[in-house]
Amino acid sequence: MSTTSTTRDQAVDTLRALVGDSQADFHDGQFEAISALVDDRRRALVVQRTGWGKSAVYFVATMVLRSRGAGPTILVSPLLALMRDQVAAAERAGVRAVTLNSANRHEWDDVSQRLRDDTVDALLVSPERLNNPQFRDEFLPDLIARSGLLVIDEAHCISDWGHDFRPDYRRLRDLIATMPDGVPVLATTATANERVVADVAEQMGTGSHEDVLTIRGPLARRSLRLGVLTLPDAGARLAWLVSNLERLPGSGIVYALTVSAAEDTARLLRQAGHETYAYTGQTDTAEREDLEGRLKRNEVKALVATSALGMGFDKPDLGFVVHLGAPSSPVAYYQQVGRAGRATENADVLLLPGQEDRAIWDYFATASMPSEAKADAVLGALHSEPQSTRALESQVDLRPSTLELLLKVLDVDGAVKRVAKGWISTGTPWTYDRERYERIAAARTAEQQSMLDYESTGECRMMFLQRALDDPDAQPCGRCDNCAGAWYPAAINDSASSSVASALDRVGVEIEPRKLWPTGADRLGVPVKGKIGQDEQLEPGRALARLTDLGWGGPLRELLGPGAVDQPCPPALLAACIRVLADWNWAERPAAVVAMPSRRRPQFVQSLARGFADAGRLPFAGTLDLVDGGPSGEAGGNSAFRLSSVWNRFSADALDLPQGVPVLLVDDLVDSRWTITVAGRTLRQAGASAVLPFAAALRA
Repeated sequence: MSTTSTTRDQAVDTLRALVGDSQADFHDGQFEAISALVDDRRRALVVQRTGWGKSAVYFVATMVLRSRGAGPTILVSPLLALMRDQVAAAERAGVRAVTLNSANRHEWDDVSQRLRDDTVDALLVSPERLNNPQFRDEFLPDLIARSGLLVIDEAHCISDWGHDFRPDYRRLRDLIATMPDGVPVLATTATANERVVADVAEQMGTGSHEDVLTIRGPLARRSLRLGVLTLPDAGARLAWLVSNLERLPGSGIVYALTVSAAEDTARLLRQAGHETYAYTGQTDTAEREDLEGRLKRNEVKALVATSALGMGFDKPDLGFVVHLGAPSSPVAYYQQVGRAGRATENADVLLLPGQEDRAIWDYFATASMPSEAKADAVLGALHSEPQSTRALESQVDLRPSTLELLLKVLDVDGAVKRVAKGWISTGTPWTYDRERYERIAAARTAEQQSMLDYESTGECRMMFLQRALDDPDAQPCGRCDNCAGAWYPAAINDSASSSVASALDRVGVEIEPRKLWPTGADRLGVPVKGKIGQDEQLEPGRALARLTDLGWGGPLRELLGPGAVDQPCPPALLAACIRVLADWNWAERPAAVVAMPSRRRPQFVQSLARGFADAGRLPFAGTLDLVDGGPSGEAGGNSAFRLSSVWNRFSADALDLPQGVPVLLVDDLVDSRWTITVAGRTLRQAGASAVLPFAAALRA
């Protein structure tokens, strides 16, 4: 019997245990990939549609290799939800799989001992775990030396497209290069166009992708019925959902572009009688696991999710996916709709695009792209002694999340290194790769336009997505709204429109006062640290809404967005703001109104403050003066720098301020809260007994 025949017999037996079917056999390409790994010890890239069975390839290959004396498989996986599903699938096949991640720290010692005892068949880790100092220095070298197979799931993240999303995926090229001779490497993905395939294959090889076996199949999903329904605004989209959610088959996912949109939508649908819950990056880990389980058991109609519930989530009978707003590329869209209809004949996929989609895409793209000036500032602050991220915040004007991302990019590039006590400079020369980032930006722009083209195309929608992913087998599906006519109802119940309008008209978001001065402020010339004194603190404040809110967020984005013309506060918005004041359960009513000085929107802020004074029959005490030109620097950045830029920049000398009474302090937009905190402190020092901040909008 040939080696290949023996391998196939072993592999088929393992597959049947995996799926619980004594008659199961491989799909086209599955055994080809397994044989390449087991018999030829090759490097293989598998690009196949969601539901094809990529996990079966690496779990079957793992068990066959283990039966022949190979060490455990290292499986690099991007998301906790995906890891949980992969571990469950492994157990069904008799694969002893474990994971090391941020949610199971209490199990790390046990997992480490099991690795030393060789009682683990597959270890699942995130790409970030590979650079954890303890794991990298104490466990990884021995694990690499003993490993029998390296698997990189969702391998498209290796490519440029994933660099800013998960920079640590880029270090996998170095990991692959350190694998011992004869250890096979498998990369898998369902979403990759030719550019990404070539990039991933090249990084898996030795400078050329010719030595990598690429197994690529057609990407058409025959079970999916695609459609696009364009409605005039967020209210209409939500009213459509309220009217029609129960008509969609089974349980599903409603995707939203922002955390606040997901939370607001889930709450609104629940109030309308639908069993829906929000699932975002801010959802507690234990709650995420509970929600995943409830969706799998069909105990909820839908989870309203951001992209946090995306790659690899496995519910084979997921009945529908609806998008409230479009992802920024056909690649991302295909990835998310691929959650549906994996083991059913029919599943519905509907896109409800929004006018605000492009602004949201641009915001996230801009926030994630490192600039040369920011990178140089970080490198200039680092030296050979470790510094924590918190210590670096007082030296470079970056938000913590942006700083962490930039440090990871520089780490992957070899310019800095993460150690036990923080970050150090390696001394390796580093040059900003302008060409690469310009290429990424251009690719993003092209992908965004392709997504807009998908919304308006008159051709088959599945064929459009296949072409966007460079699938040579693209052909009409015969099922989408362009092929077979609109399959979704367009009607919206009057009662749904009314209830949604009422919900979106909800006003009032709390502005939580700052209670601690930022660490490192004293290094920037601001002589404060620790708690903010009770005699300097603000009271809890209010804003009409967040800029990202589905209701008043839209009008506020138009009024306060970049390039918006300064104008008096519109009557409808002023009336809504007055409703916030009427609902504000303050301990003591304000006795005067003060306006913040604004260089961009003085008319708006003045009219809003005077409108409050007139409505409440309160004295308007005037506008704070700017000192030395007012706040310096740009919006954004970290707390220490924001505080430094506004410190001692306001004066109450020109105000007609009553003494010993609460004051309502009015602004247009609150972001970091340091501007309003310092201005409020100025008013407290000038004799106000309390300061109640109000802003038209809260940035987040």
